[in-house]
Amino acid sequence: MKFSSKLIRWYEKHGRKDLPWQIDKTPYKVWISEIMLQQTQVVTVIPFYSAFINRFPNIQELATSSEEEVMSFWSGLGYYSRARNIYKTAQILQKKFESKLPSSLSQLISLPGIGPSTAGAILSLGYKKRAPILDANVKRVLARYKKIEGDLSKALNIKTLWRISESLTPEEKVDLYNQAIMDLGALVCTKSSPKCRICPVSRDCIAFNKKLTQVLPSRKLTKRKPFKTVFWLIVMNKNGKVLLKKRNNLGVWKGLWSFLESENIQDLGKECLTMFKKRKKDLKT
Repeated sequence: MKFSSKLIRWYEKHGRKDLPWQIDKTPYKVWISEIMLQQTQVVTVIPFYSAFINRFPNIQELATSSEEEVMSFWSGLGYYSRARNIYKTAQILQKKFESKLPSSLSQLISLPGIGPSTAGAILSLGYKKRAPILDANVKRVLARYKKIEGDLSKALNIKTLWRISESLTPEEKVDLYNQAIMDLGALVCTKSSPKCRICPVSRDCIAFNKKLTQVLPSRKLTKRKPFKTVFWLIVMNKNGKVLLKKRNNLGVWKGLWSFLESENIQDLGKECLTMFKKRKKDLKT
């Protein structure tokens, strides 16, 4: 039995089928869910996704809203560039694609925030077109199955993994297959303590047969993160409203609203006075 057939059979019995974005599935819902799921766990995404889709049920609603409102529905999910790219893409889709996601790979990857794997998910899960994917879960499954060593973020390994993904992707039932391999990585072929004994493809998995599942994929060396101390000043009026300042376009929180902030606690009072003298558009309560 083929690799893809084994995965599909496993998925039909054990895979996830009742996640919010799997109900009344559309290319739009696939797109939003795939972006939200980047570097974020499913359990965290679910409430944000539900609220987002309730407010922005289609591309037209999303494109005609304000970026600030879109960002407010992303607040707490992190990696805010994802939300900005979603908003930019929605406006492009409204102007150039009649508020619809295109069904070709080249057009999809030309849009902000949509890479080859996200495009593959939209094509396969949303349009049921044959397209390989390569998200973090799929990378891990394939790296163990084919014993791909070294840093998986390196260009040579990425190229190899895409070639493997392409070769294993079936012509039919591609939506089930791609969902199956993602679920396998999330539920069975996990980063730590993989459940190899219940894996449908462990018999042919090189890492399993050579007892390498604990060392593959190779651990990427992480850079030491810089440490920074800041102080926030919380200004509240008698009605309970809090003063916020719009951040500049630098850093991970660029353009977001936050408390008055300074690295020197002695400067916070001066910062507060300065803010009250600024234009109203930079302040909000």
